[in-house]
Amino acid sequence: MRVLTAEAMRRADERAIHQLGMPSLVLMENAAIGVVDAIGDRFPDAETVALFCGPGNNGGDGLAVARHLLVRGYRPTVWLVHGGKRLSPDAAHQLELCRGLDIEVTEVASEADLHGALAVASGAELVVDALFGIGLGRGLEGVFAAAVDGINGLGRPVLAVDLPSGLDGSSHRPPGPHVRADLTVTFAALKVAHLLPPAALACGEVAVADLGVPASYLEETGTGLHLLTAGELAGLLPPRAASAHKGSFGHVLLVAGSTGKSGAAVLAARAAVRAGAGLVTAAVPAPVLSLVASGSIESMSLPLDADQEGRICLAAVDRVLAACERATALAVGPGLGTDGETSEAVRRLARQAVLPLVLDADGLNAFAGRPEELRHRPAATVLTPHPGELGRLLGTTSAAVNDDRMAAVTEAARVTGAVVALKGHQTLVAAPDGAVAINPTGNAGMASGGSGDVLTGVVAALLGQGLAAWEATCVAVFVHGLAGDLVAGGRGAEAIAAGDLAAALPDAFATLRQGSVGRSSSQ
Repeated sequence: MRVLTAEAMRRADERAIHQLGMPSLVLMENAAIGVVDAIGDRFPDAETVALFCGPGNNGGDGLAVARHLLVRGYRPTVWLVHGGKRLSPDAAHQLELCRGLDIEVTEVASEADLHGALAVASGAELVVDALFGIGLGRGLEGVFAAAVDGINGLGRPVLAVDLPSGLDGSSHRPPGPHVRADLTVTFAALKVAHLLPPAALACGEVAVADLGVPASYLEETGTGLHLLTAGELAGLLPPRAASAHKGSFGHVLLVAGSTGKSGAAVLAARAAVRAGAGLVTAAVPAPVLSLVASGSIESMSLPLDADQEGRICLAAVDRVLAACERATALAVGPGLGTDGETSEAVRRLARQAVLPLVLDADGLNAFAGRPEELRHRPAATVLTPHPGELGRLLGTTSAAVNDDRMAAVTEAARVTGAVVALKGHQTLVAAPDGAVAINPTGNAGMASGGSGDVLTGVVAALLGQGLAAWEATCVAVFVHGLAGDLVAGGRGAEAIAAGDLAAALPDAFATLRQGSVGRSSSQ
């Protein structure tokens, strides 16, 4: 599902108006009907509705909503908060229509006018915020900022039209005071602010209403950002013919583990098996071989030369490269450590292995401050960092990464030439060409040790089965998050262990094949 900026949505609207010949007032009517339908669906018991409308076209949408509410038997009360500003032509037209129906519309030009409005609105069963839409790029001031604060203080359910007022539709950063909505009804497509925190946290549930703009207009707006959906991803899953055998589904070679961290190798190996890999070999330091072999009985194991601390050393590289000749994908990093010769061993493997490669955890840390070295790999590369690992890779901090996750993941993909999955709430997947996907699955219960190791195994399994790096990573993050959602749905999110995620992968894949999951219309 395409995710738009405010400018991209404006271009799509203008194309519908000028090329298709669809009047702007028709678009406004369609928007209003979508909002009223959502009110009937989400707030079926509400009868009294207080609407705060601004001077622009978002306010015009709100005035049109008031008319349709009246026709359907609601009791709307409208406050036109204009602060002395001239109404847009379409908003002025909607105001005249409301007055023709004797809908009570009270103008609010100053903060003094606002006090009485808020007092009355506090008795409504639902508040509609239609002050400003997605195109606002500056912080609200004066009566508009006061109106936002007042709406937030009413203690009533709030529905935002298109976007909570005060947010910028093109940015994850709120520019100033903004409404905190329980439900946001946007039009035609999701916008950046609906999905990326902290702005997304103010949107509540997000529903997408049909505006009447052709889907092709939205697809051709030029934005490279989209939301992953089950319908899109289900078709990417490798087919499994009845006549297939274990060699049909790839051979994953996993380089992982060290003394005290054998569990990382076990989790990644078990996940690769559960994600459909025909064969999995866990190449681990010899001192932890028995632990890994007993922890993942469906995978094979390969002992590697280790130093006195139980970490792989340079002597292990040749044995791994020889094993690569029998594999279809390589995963390196979970639980390896970074001391001694380990990091140099990782770098040599990355440079010389002619296989699709997943780098995670200490595999990524081996390239801290030297991400450009990954551009010269002889095969596809996937990186799966959390913010701290990405910060180290780019020579910055986790705080800087979290401040602008979109910019950080895009830069990492550009510099490394790899597909990069930045883990966390709303995991982002970036390609070197600038495309970015937002993953809607997953929950806070997955924030526990070993979850990332499971993801490594899933990505590697899909690469090993022949999926391209972008497709494998998008499917993997979606299924990984879906597994977490399935576990949370059955047991709650408080006590999810990484092993639970691996065990839930078959159900997650089965659910994905049905193509019926994901938040394509709501968040």
